[in-house]
Amino acid sequence: MSAGVNSWAIRLWRRTSLMQRLAFIALVPTLVTAALLVIMLTRYQLNSLRSMAQSTADAIATQAASISVDPIRDMQRRDIKRIAESISELPHVAHVQIRASDGEILADSRGNTSKRPSDVLTVVHDVKDSDQPLQPTIGSVLVDVSMSEAIAAQRASLRNALIALALSLFIAGVIGWQAAHWISAPLRRLAGAVHQLGRGDRRVEVEVTDQSEIGELQRGFNAAAAALYDIQRGMEQEIEHATVELARKNAALEAASVAKARFLAAASHDLRQPLYALTLFSSSLAVDERDPVRLDRIAHIQECVEALDHLFSELLDLSRLETGAMQIEISEFSLDHVFEEVSRNFRMIAEQHGLRLVMRATHLWVRSDRTMLARILNNLVSNALRYTRQGGVLVVARHRLDGTVRVDVWDTGSGIEPEHQARVFDEFYRVDCHGTGEHDSGPRRGLGLGLATVQRLAELLDTRVQLKSTPGRGSVFSFHLPEVPPQHPLQPEVDQAALDVTGMRVLVIDDEPAILSGIRYLLRGWGCDVAVAEDRTQALEAVESWSQPPDIVISDLRLRNNESGLDVLAALDRYFLRDGAEPFPRLLITGETRSDRLREIMAAKIPVLYKPVSPEQLREAMVSVWNAAKHEV
Repeated sequence: MSAGVNSWAIRLWRRTSLMQRLAFIALVPTLVTAALLVIMLTRYQLNSLRSMAQSTADAIATQAASISVDPIRDMQRRDIKRIAESISELPHVAHVQIRASDGEILADSRGNTSKRPSDVLTVVHDVKDSDQPLQPTIGSVLVDVSMSEAIAAQRASLRNALIALALSLFIAGVIGWQAAHWISAPLRRLAGAVHQLGRGDRRVEVEVTDQSEIGELQRGFNAAAAALYDIQRGMEQEIEHATVELARKNAALEAASVAKARFLAAASHDLRQPLYALTLFSSSLAVDERDPVRLDRIAHIQECVEALDHLFSELLDLSRLETGAMQIEISEFSLDHVFEEVSRNFRMIAEQHGLRLVMRATHLWVRSDRTMLARILNNLVSNALRYTRQGGVLVVARHRLDGTVRVDVWDTGSGIEPEHQARVFDEFYRVDCHGTGEHDSGPRRGLGLGLATVQRLAELLDTRVQLKSTPGRGSVFSFHLPEVPPQHPLQPEVDQAALDVTGMRVLVIDDEPAILSGIRYLLRGWGCDVAVAEDRTQALEAVESWSQPPDIVISDLRLRNNESGLDVLAALDRYFLRDGAEPFPRLLITGETRSDRLREIMAAKIPVLYKPVSPEQLREAMVSVWNAAKHEV
């Protein structure tokens, strides 16, 4: 109970203001002192009144007893009655009764009031015969003295004391409240100054009102406020300078980022042009070549070209991701098709290094972007083979209860140290493995962009690649894809006979003479009837020599003089439509990464390949476009 009372008192005290607390402190002693004085004086006055009444009653009773001796001894009732009546007429006497020794009432007289007062003081005095002191009492006198007037006087005195107490309390309260106001005023001004100091909009200073402790507090506050204001101004200037410097560095970073993007775009287009030509020439050299020495040299050339293709592919993917050129095309497909494509790309590389590449067959279907998924798996498998000395790589897909498919790429390589695991997905970050025997050297050495590209592609597919690795035992890269029911049976693998392009009339449009020469040699080696052109005029002249429309037109996107391959294709459409011919199949090959140019391609719904294009990719694309055109017809 006491704890609850204390808690209530504390809460009430905390809710009061400083002025209320000071006024309370000033008023309580006055209230207590006045109350004690009133109580003490009242009790003293009451005791005095009772003592005086007792003395008066004793004196009256003694006087009545002394004058009643003879009448009582002689039994003179008339005299006794007259004595009682005369005594009852005395002030404050309410009742007089004279009795004989045997208790007989000899006289009974009341005062001026007919009712017996409620507050009386009764005194009984024995009557003794003075001539016979040894004899017992001969009677008794009873006197009732009224206390009403005394009590009324005492109550009037108490009222006056309470009025004086209330007046004194009021005066004390006014004085205490005013004193509390005077005392708390400097503190309240200090509180307001503290609020202004918190806003920090200007210098804050309070008036020093006296030389007491409050004055010392005011002077100390002024000194601290001045120092704080100076510090704040200095910090604001430093923050302003830091903001300007940060903006300058941010602008420099943005300029560097733009420069990097421009460089990557240039590398993905201008530098890939000769690489594409080199790919075509190296592939055309191997056509109909039977000399083992020359074939070995051509194989070395092709290996170097593939290494360059790998490096530029990393740059191209990064450039397309940063410029937002990669557009997601969601479809539903079987994972086995993607696994087979990845297996064809890396099976020979794994065998060359004595490793096993296992793509575990699965009948699961997923909803995703097939091209991006294939690129993710290609990068992960390539990275795993590069850092594996013995054992191999396993790619497996597993159904999960949450409606997703988890794809894992396991390897038995050297693993990744914990301090590197958090950074392997950063751009241009490579883990050096000197002396461990990994295949991280030679023509297939990477730029440290493979895993960065993988994570960026995974984010576009609304997933994230996770890494678990144990140094010396290997690593596993995992990600999840949404699962869908199988849509149609698995398609049989395309055989080489289905990729025959012999006799196909092909028009190639490109503004690079080296590329035109290389692709002409390559396509003629495949048995195609080839015509080449560098612009719209040459393209129209080339098709005039054919009696029928071309079986397929392969065009670059960006030609000389800012001419677009789409415009050339549109001009060819108009040329052949005047004769009522059906639209011809078409294929775009470009190294462009600008998003606005790629949106043009998507709007035209024309198949596109990105330079450099391997002969196998070119042949498969030509057959795919040709077959799609026949099915539309």
